[in-house]
Amino acid sequence: MSLKRKAVDLAADAAKKPKAEKAITSFFTQPKPKPASSNPEAEIKPTTFDKTAWLSKLTPEQTDLLQLEINTLHDSWLAALHNELTTPDFLSLKRFLAAEKEKGSKVFPPPEDIYSWSRHTPLPNVKAVILGQDPYHNINQAHGLCFSVRPPTPAPPSLKNIYTAIKKDYPDFKPPPKNGGLLTPWADRGVLMLNTCLTVRAHEANSHSKKGWEKFTQKVIDTVAAKRTSGVVFLAWGKPAQDRCAKINGTKHLVLKSVHPSPLSAARGWFECGHFRKANEWLEGRYGKEGVINWDLDVKPEEVGV
Repeated sequence: MSLKRKAVDLAADAAKKPKAEKAITSFFTQPKPKPASSNPEAEIKPTTFDKTAWLSKLTPEQTDLLQLEINTLHDSWLAALHNELTTPDFLSLKRFLAAEKEKGSKVFPPPEDIYSWSRHTPLPNVKAVILGQDPYHNINQAHGLCFSVRPPTPAPPSLKNIYTAIKKDYPDFKPPPKNGGLLTPWADRGVLMLNTCLTVRAHEANSHSKKGWEKFTQKVIDTVAAKRTSGVVFLAWGKPAQDRCAKINGTKHLVLKSVHPSPLSAARGWFECGHFRKANEWLEGRYGKEGVINWDLDVKPEEVGV
């Protein structure tokens, strides 16, 4: 084969290869691109993150404090949030949590579950975001996803009200068996289920508020808004969640607001909010039927993981 012919063949082979940047958004169908003139801010391309190089720059104290993040935060989120992890505020939060452990305080959820939201819903998979507040603070409840509880714990009152609202939108909706409250199927389908605070002292509601989690989880929300510019639905229930979404660009994303599903406020419009159908109608308009979320939860725990 001549050198000229070989060069032509190599060029043809290279032209057939898919572009690398498509891989991170292939988890669900993207909308057809609009003309460049009407779509000036397309989906942000993933940045290259060298985890080994980043680790090599950490101080011994930072390496020690950030072991949980290094080992359990999904790589897609670590790539997006690694700069936040070394800020003075976050390191102060980690020192506070280390002190809680040292004095023997029981903290929920268990350490390995604090970032379970990141592993169930990697950044490129996010279709919708549900915002909670404080983790549940009793035994066998919190496991890193807002509103969700481990079996055999029954669904708490707010979650039961969520089921009622879904049933109103989708009469065929099926909740978890045995009055359960496990929401991992939603997370695995692209619903990021994030609390404002990611930890709490056992039996002491809001005991870890204003320690640094709020700034970190706001960064998570801002990251979704910045990276998933083709469109994500934010479900903001109650004023604290709505405040978190105040700066989200409403032309790129959909922010659905309602009272909180708690029994204390649900009677003021929660059951009529229609958020679950509205979210799907918007997602289908953007992504086609591939973007629609299946809200059914009649799945055995062993089939989805806890």
